[in-house]
Amino acid sequence: MKIGAVFPHLEIGVDPAVIKDWAQTAEGLGYSHLLIYDHVLGAVHEGRNPPLWGPYTQESAFHELFVLLGFFSACTERVGLASGVLILPQRQTALVAKQATEVDILSDGRLRLGVGTGWNYVEYESLNEDFSNRGQRQVEQIGLLRKLWSEDVIDFDTSCHRIDRAGLNPLPGREIPIWLGGFKDVVFRRAAEIGDGFIFGSGQKENLAGMIRLKKFLDEFGRGTEGFGVEALLNFQSGPEQWRAEVEDWVEAGASHVAMRGMALRGQGSGLASPRKHIEILETYWKEVGDLSD
Repeated sequence: MKIGAVFPHLEIGVDPAVIKDWAQTAEGLGYSHLLIYDHVLGAVHEGRNPPLWGPYTQESAFHELFVLLGFFSACTERVGLASGVLILPQRQTALVAKQATEVDILSDGRLRLGVGTGWNYVEYESLNEDFSNRGQRQVEQIGLLRKLWSEDVIDFDTSCHRIDRAGLNPLPGREIPIWLGGFKDVVFRRAAEIGDGFIFGSGQKENLAGMIRLKKFLDEFGRGTEGFGVEALLNFQSGPEQWRAEVEDWVEAGASHVAMRGMALRGQGSGLASPRKHIEILETYWKEVGDLSD
C-alpha cells in the first residue's frame, strides 16, 4: 500500500517556508506521494439558481495546482506528485498537456494526473468554458492529452478541439498516468473504460461502496484491478482508533494507494489550530500506519 498526504489547502496558509516544510516532512517520514486539489476561483453560493452544492466558497483558499506541483518538484527528491483532482474540462487541453509535461520532466517522472469534471459552474463560466458538456469533453481531452504526449506533431479536429499540425516540445518521454475522480456511476464507468486509475474522495463507507461498483465496471471492460490504480482519501479527523483500520480496509479491498487528509471537511469543525499543526500531524499519523506502506 502506498500512503500519501493530501495538501491541506484550506488551512496551510501562504507562508512558503511552511508549505516547503510540509512537503519535505512528508517525504522524510516516508509518505509515497503528495496529492493536491484544484480550484481556480471560489464563488459566493447565495442567490444561485441552480444552487452551488459543493463544499467550497469564495472564502476557501487554494494554491494554483501546477505552480504548486512545480514548487514541490524543486523542494523534494523522491515523493510522487499527484493532482486529486484537476478539473480538466474547465482548462485548455493543450495548456494542461504542456504544464503536466513540464512538471513531469522537472520532477524526473513523478507526476500522476488525477482529473475530474467538478461542480462549480460559476468557475467554468469565469474561465470561458462550457459546464453543460464537461463529461463528454473530458473523454475527448484524455485522448488528446495522450496524443500530445506521444506524438511530435498531431492533426486533431473535433467539435471541441482543433490542433492543426502542431505539437509539444519537449515531450514528457512517457505516457503520464491519468486517473479519474468523482462520485457517480458514470465516472466509475468512464474510469474503467479509459482511465489508468481512480481516486475516491468521499467518506469511508461511501468510498468502499463505490469500490464495489468500480470493480463491476472494470470487469465489464475486461480489465480487473490488476494494473489499475485505486486511491482512497482518509480523514485525520476519524481519530487514531480508526486510522489503521481504515487503511487495512483498503488493503483488503485491493486498493494501491491511500492519502491522509488533515484539513477538516464540512461537519468536522474548524480544523487544526495552526498551519504548523499540519506538519506535526504527518508524524502522528505515520507512527500509526506507516508500517503498512510499501
